Amino acid sequence: MASESASVLIVEDSMSLGSVYRAYLRDEPYAVSHVPDGAGAMARIERDPPDAMLLDLQLPDMDGMDILKHIHERGVPVAVVIITGHGSVDKAVDAMRYGAFDFVEKPVAQKRLIVTLRNAVEKVRMRDFVDRLTDDFRREGYHGFVGSSLPMQAVYRIIDSAAPSKATVFITGESGSGKEVCAEAIHHRSDRRERPCIAINCAAIPRDLMESEIFGHIKGAFTGAVRDRVGAAKQADGGTLFLDEIAEMDLDLQTKLLRFIRTGSFQPVGGSTIERVDVRFVCATNRDPLAEVAAGRFREDLFYRLHVIPIQLPPLRDREGDILELANAFLARYAKEEGKQFMAFDADVQAVFLAYAWPGNVRQLQNVIQNVVVLYDAEVVTRDMLPPPLDLMTPGAPALGMARPAARTAAPAPAGVSPIRALKDIEREAIEQAIAYYDDNIPQAAAALGVSPSTIYRKRQTWDSAGR
Repeated sequence: MASESASVLIVEDSMSLGSVYRAYLRDEPYAVSHVPDGAGAMARIERDPPDAMLLDLQLPDMDGMDILKHIHERGVPVAVVIITGHGSVDKAVDAMRYGAFDFVEKPVAQKRLIVTLRNAVEKVRMRDFVDRLTDDFRREGYHGFVGSSLPMQAVYRIIDSAAPSKATVFITGESGSGKEVCAEAIHHRSDRRERPCIAINCAAIPRDLMESEIFGHIKGAFTGAVRDRVGAAKQADGGTLFLDEIAEMDLDLQTKLLRFIRTGSFQPVGGSTIERVDVRFVCATNRDPLAEVAAGRFREDLFYRLHVIPIQLPPLRDREGDILELANAFLARYAKEEGKQFMAFDADVQAVFLAYAWPGNVRQLQNVIQNVVVLYDAEVVTRDMLPPPLDLMTPGAPALGMARPAARTAAPAPAGVSPIRALKDIEREAIEQAIAYYDDNIPQAAAALGVSPSTIYRKRQTWDSAGR
């Protein structure tokens, strides 16, 4: 079956035939448009390439084969189906040499046209899917995360798949591993991104106030309730409710939360009216949830209600390739905030960072960098600036029983390292510079950058859409 929302451009100088082809495709899930000449086709290709094109060879202003050559030479990701009344073996061979998906002679039957177009669109979609997987595999950052290690690539892909759904996500991971960042990424990748993402830390709020924090209360419901209060459930209506450290929640409140999840309705504390909301639940804990269930501290039925899509965040010690990426990102951020000169770490500091086990994970690394930036000022961070226990480490040697099993010495930091910029800005600048360098030749620019031409076309479409 063809993919939904695929775009198809008919390039045919005969208005009657253009209308016939549109009628053939009226029940297909395509956005169909029609231009009667080559100029219109070329403009559309440059502005917004379609997924597939039905191309007549004899046009009033140019040969359709020239359009096909242009598409082939520039690597435009369009599946071209040639439809002509002047077919020959030589023309068919030339069309295939220049990347035509199929060559069909007029008159064309409706069934033949539909089957050919479905196959053409599917080919483009499959190629685009492979390109996206390749791009995703190289991601060095993702909605607040920094890191290109394999464990994080797996997390990014789960978020990509889970975010569009309403299914509850259950995030587990050690303290400081980025559970709140993960919840925010899920929200911002979802269709609910324009609505609020409300976070409640179940470990930070006293138990006797937790119910009011989630469901709200009415004036006079308890001592100190001097006015009505809207709870997190109501605030998150249409958006996402993030329940952090869910395993810390009192068992009685777990029962009320289970009812809320099942029905989508709740009663404010002290109130008599039932309120209904539409929220997407994301929860997190640094404990083993099944162990909490076995110990009787977490309701089993609530666990299975919440544990629909699990995401296990890896500890920083298992993200070796990300440690220096994160450290550099934090250094650039805090140096800018504090007005300091820091731009890099010396080789000893890098070796210490890679040898240490980081029991506090990303949050600990972040605190270490902030400590250094606040207390010192220089272009390069040296080992004598590190706070305990890192200041006691010898590069490559264990530190207080918490060292990594195998240390690795990093290469010295280059002199004059520029402050880190957002990856998306660097990527866009690199692509635009390559395109300009190769005189707008997309295939040559793509080859120089080590990506496919369709990747560049897709990214340019994304930038154009964002600018509208």
